Amino acid sequence: MKHLPDHKKGLIAVFISAILWSTGGLFIKLISLDAMELSFFRCVFAAIVFALIFRKDVLLANGFAFINALLYAGVLILFVLATKTTTAANAIFLQYTAPIYILIFEPLINKTPFEKINIITIIICFAGMILFFMGELSPGHLEGNILALLSGLAFASFMIGMRKNKAEHQFSSIFYGNVLVALISVPYILDIQLLTFSDLWMVAFLGIFQIGIAYAIFSYGLKRVYAIEASLIGMIEPVLNPVWVFLGYNEVPSFMAIIGGIIIITTISIRSFIFESFVMKVRLNQNSEFKND
Repeated sequence: MKHLPDHKKGLIAVFISAILWSTGGLFIKLISLDAMELSFFRCVFAAIVFALIFRKDVLLANGFAFINALLYAGVLILFVLATKTTTAANAIFLQYTAPIYILIFEPLINKTPFEKINIITIIICFAGMILFFMGELSPGHLEGNILALLSGLAFASFMIGMRKNKAEHQFSSIFYGNVLVALISVPYILDIQLLTFSDLWMVAFLGIFQIGIAYAIFSYGLKRVYAIEASLIGMIEPVLNPVWVFLGYNEVPSFMAIIGGIIIITTISIRSFIFESFVMKVRLNQNSEFKND
């Protein structure tokens, strides 16, 4: 590994982090604790890992960092609630509608123009989202789908907030987000009669590897790859999440959900590839002109 070029190390790091993220659905399904009990232990472990890995960086916070921490806490809680309530496929695919909300709200916030490709992307993805609500839905699945959509909206708000804030505050936002979830969840763990070893090691895995170490590895990789590469490799998470759940929990998503998920993931991937390729081409042209001057 140490003899690999930095770019390849970055690609491997992003790939590993996406694999770790994709395990969330399976363990959330297998753990017998309810959503808030699970969230407490998961986030306690994650906060400890962040503190150990990033040390004093987790304390570098401003007001915006705490707002982002609140949004991140919302992402964590809503996703667990959604995964416990609806199918894992619905929860992850609908959370991955976050880029759609960014395309809608970022131009309003940053006063950037609405690109035609963004409008087309939004329309197609909304069509894919509708498929999740077609056919027979139990009240629980309907509630879970709504929670998953809210998780995507919170995730989009968090990403916009992280872009607006300084890079040195990103670790504190994640750290304090986990601490906030743990604090919110404290009342829910007071009634736990027995914490089994099976539940304990799984919530430990979620906190230590699926959140803490995965984010550290991703941060390492992100510094060594192009944004488009990280974005496309990251799409491994929503693809593998329902696969692990099917293999380990025998949960089968509906046909409409699979089609809707394929539409959303494919559309966002194509849009990211086209847009980022255009940005890279412009930058290369600008560098070329600068050298010629």
